[in-house]
Amino acid sequence: MLDKLKGLMTTRAPAATLLVRTSVGWIFLSEGIQKLLLPEALGAGRMAKIGLPWSDVMGPFVGSVEVLCGALVLAGLLTRLAAVPLVLTMVVALVSTKLPILLGHGFWGFSLGNPPSYGFWSMVHESRTDLAMLLGALFLLVVGAGPWSFDARITARR
Repeated sequence: MLDKLKGLMTTRAPAATLLVRTSVGWIFLSEGIQKLLLPEALGAGRMAKIGLPWSDVMGPFVGSVEVLCGALVLAGLLTRLAAVPLVLTMVVALVSTKLPILLGHGFWGFSLGNPPSYGFWSMVHESRTDLAMLLGALFLLVVGAGPWSFDARITARR
């Protein structure tokens, strides 16, 4: 078990990975805190408007996952494991909020919202942050935390 965990924590990523880790970790941490502090606007209330099921449960759950995993990514501790739920969060966000913009109508119970326009370019514009966060989390999943992380310190000692 420890060998598998060590394999997940091993990284050969460059030191500049700290920049990606900081941006991904900070944004998820701050967005998760806001989902918990402002549930009607950014948490369960927003999820209910989008059409996500069990929004009263999902709002606090997603907020807590973003806080925990964002903090782990910031610290560079269990970074690859922490990146997995963040990737899943962004995939759900893109499918539930941006795909309706592309299609120009809601589907599977997801509502369209009220963007200024619809179609491909509108979807790309509206999804720029979501795509950046998805790709940042995928990057960390692939390369790990980098040398300035708790993952690197822990694996160097073993």
